[in-house]
Amino acid sequence: MAEIDVPEPFHSRAVALDRADRLAALRDEFLPAEGVIAYLDGNSLGRPLRVTAERTAAFIREVWGTRLIRAWEEGWMDLPTVVGDRIARHALGAAAGQTVVGDSTTVLLYKLLRAAVEARPGRDVIIADTHNFPSDRFVVDAVARECGLEVRWLEPDPRGAVTPAELRAALDERVAVVELSHVAYRSGAIADLAEVTRAAHAVGALALWDLCHSTGVVELALDDDAVDLAVGCTYKYLNGGPGAPAFAYVAARLQDVLRQPIEGWMGAADPFAMGPVYEPAPGIRRVISGTPPVVGMLPVSDMLALLSTTDMRAVREKSSALTAFAIAFADERLARFGVTLASPREPERRGGHVMLEHPAAAALVAELWELGVIPDFRPPDGLRIGLSPLSTSFLEVAEGLAVLERLLTRRHGHN
Repeated sequence: MAEIDVPEPFHSRAVALDRADRLAALRDEFLPAEGVIAYLDGNSLGRPLRVTAERTAAFIREVWGTRLIRAWEEGWMDLPTVVGDRIARHALGAAAGQTVVGDSTTVLLYKLLRAAVEARPGRDVIIADTHNFPSDRFVVDAVARECGLEVRWLEPDPRGAVTPAELRAALDERVAVVELSHVAYRSGAIADLAEVTRAAHAVGALALWDLCHSTGVVELALDDDAVDLAVGCTYKYLNGGPGAPAFAYVAARLQDVLRQPIEGWMGAADPFAMGPVYEPAPGIRRVISGTPPVVGMLPVSDMLALLSTTDMRAVREKSSALTAFAIAFADERLARFGVTLASPREPERRGGHVMLEHPAAAALVAELWELGVIPDFRPPDGLRIGLSPLSTSFLEVAEGLAVLERLLTRRHGHN
């Protein structure tokens, strides 16, 4: 493709913002992607770190290749809680001993939801919302069927999030668990985690949060906000790679109360006793079921090391500036083609991605991919711009959106 001509004043703005970016040097820590002009999908799959390519090869040669099975007793067994504690410290605002890594987000969501409803006997309602990610909705339905429960489906503004007022209108003493996403996967809208959690607690219900689109990009304070339970993935803003394991957070006050339903040998009090009866391990380890994903935790550990060189406030500031820049470009350059914003305009109400809507979004995304600009498509007409603060520059965003403007100009015949 020809050189990208970014219109003014956006070219100058992007250059100035990149020059002032306190996190700019960290972009060099990521592997470049040949043929990619702009990677605008970091909220789906983060880019790999250079050190991950080197360390994974070294791990195979020097640890797995030499220590073999002995390595389980030399640190591997503890990795789910060691890496979990690092996620808690750098990204969740949570104390040690409450976070564990293992399984996929869907499996951990099932385990925690199933345990939560059993921890509230006599209550027969789960509250969830119709605009949540499919896995969340499917798991809620599955647990409700298994346990003979009712689901009260909230239907929030599709460009927003469930509000505390909407939740309070649905709450009563029958509610066992409220399951919501902190950042909406389509619109990027942020729910009021602290207030929603307080509302659930006011009627004796537990709050279970999906943090997939907020971990590593939005400041969290799970302990201060008295969150009960949470799950999140590590392949988005924690750059763990495709299929990277998820994490579960269980507040310390609940760990001896919850009994998760997939009772595997690695969550037992003494895994190597090979006993006839399952006895759960003390603390957060009881959430583990099967063998820990040792190799899958390597890239996550590398990203946590990089996050430790900054802080979530700086990451959040950069994220908000990136999304504001993308919205300004859409308003000034793309709206004339019928592109509309489907995300909150207020920075405090949106996460790390922006949803644009256009009737030809599916075709536009396919064309963009061919040209080396990588956003993603969300049916029916959403073009989602995911901006990972540590690996994305303002000029990269400007160039990607300039290519989109060129395609729209060709499609609509405007100058």
